[in-house]
Amino acid sequence: MSTIFSKIVAGEIPAYKVAESNDFLAFLDISPVAKGHVLVIPKKETDYIFDIDDDEYMALWVFAKIVAQGIKKVIPCVKVGVAVVGLEVAHAHIHLVPINKISDLNFAGPKLTLSNEELSQIAETIRESIISITTQNQ
Repeated sequence: MSTIFSKIVAGEIPAYKVAESNDFLAFLDISPVAKGHVLVIPKKETDYIFDIDDDEYMALWVFAKIVAQGIKKVIPCVKVGVAVVGLEVAHAHIHLVPINKISDLNFAGPKLTLSNEELSQIAETIRESIISITTQNQ
């Protein structure tokens, strides 16, 4: 079964990408709970995050950590919150959400409506931040 995330990986559906490797992809949630809300996914389609093999699972979290550092650098927030829910799309994914209080991680609450221009700008800003961080760490 091909999920919406697999279609994004395949380039069949556009996304506001912020980071990509051979195995993982990070892109903006188009119905974010906060400005800068990013989804991090393995490119290999696996429904349940705990079904991912150990090496890939650990690498996914390292990739997510780098993305979170990029978000924190450019989106005003106290921390980047993490959530793994996995009910809305049958493809493992990690939510990275800039937060200032616990209620900022309320997925049942109203979502932000951002224009394509706003989403593009946010994605570009986070992407540049991640490139800066990875360049400094080399």
